[in-house]
Amino acid sequence: MTNKLHSNDVCWCGSGRKYKRCHKKPDDIRAVGRVLPGRVSPVRPVPDSIPRPPYLQDDRQGVPSSRDGYEIHDAAGRDRMRVVGRAAAEVLAEAAAHVAPGVTTDEIDAIVHQACIARRGYPSPLGYAPSGATPYPKSVCTSVNEVICHGIPDDRPLEDGDIVNLDVTLFLEGYHGDTNATFAVGSVDAASTALMRVTRECLDLGIDQVRPGAPVRAIGQAIQDHAHQQGMSVVRAFVGHGVGRQFHAAPTVFHYPEPRSTDVMEPGMTFTIEPMIALGTGQHLLWPDGWTAVTADQKRTAQYEHTLLVTDDGVEVLTAAPA
Repeated sequence: MTNKLHSNDVCWCGSGRKYKRCHKKPDDIRAVGRVLPGRVSPVRPVPDSIPRPPYLQDDRQGVPSSRDGYEIHDAAGRDRMRVVGRAAAEVLAEAAAHVAPGVTTDEIDAIVHQACIARRGYPSPLGYAPSGATPYPKSVCTSVNEVICHGIPDDRPLEDGDIVNLDVTLFLEGYHGDTNATFAVGSVDAASTALMRVTRECLDLGIDQVRPGAPVRAIGQAIQDHAHQQGMSVVRAFVGHGVGRQFHAAPTVFHYPEPRSTDVMEPGMTFTIEPMIALGTGQHLLWPDGWTAVTADQKRTAQYEHTLLVTDDGVEVLTAAPA
């Protein structure tokens, strides 16, 4: 491809069509740094021997519904959450090791898919379809640059200077572990480096609020205060959530001080904190695929996430990076 083509020239792709009627529009979009959807490969199979999560089963007995409120884990449940949290962290680290210019997000999906199966776990996003949505077709969410969350892996190669969020959730022994982080692809600019640093700090400050008897709302206050002090925005449309035998459950963990939030933390609760912080507006747009959310002004965004256990005297990070 060349940047010197004129509208009426023959397109660079070999189609024989005029450039203006073929690749000019997507090339113009790429020229200003926007991410475009690529080709999505067929759904990867999971062996029948791997247990499926409840939303892919007909029989959901024994699994709490969202109407039941948040789940309080007993000692056995806490141990299972530790096992799945550690496994999810391992899968994320394995995928992150392959982030590099030229690697496609679909290749990363294949790595995550196989890593989950190797641990006898099911990749929780695969086939997930909340509220009648189109089932998510991949095993990990890969969100590049201005993509806030839920980016679908495709054949787009990562480019030097990109940032990419990898969001891993694993279902193992009846429980989900959920974690994500944002990674630099090659050499990134100073603004992106600052964005990733501030977002990690927001997560850490949110975790600092977790203790028995504390209001869940305090998490969002700490996150918003820090993001705004750094001149950045909090994406409000997406939240943290209870996680355990359900993929998504109560409590809702807002990343800003939502006055309607009245939940109080109790020992045995498990939930995620996963702030999404933007360089520009926190407003979002949704792609036609029904999943991919991007910033309305196309400026970059980053996200980090851990699954947390409220202990008798504080907090345990269940998805801490493996040593």
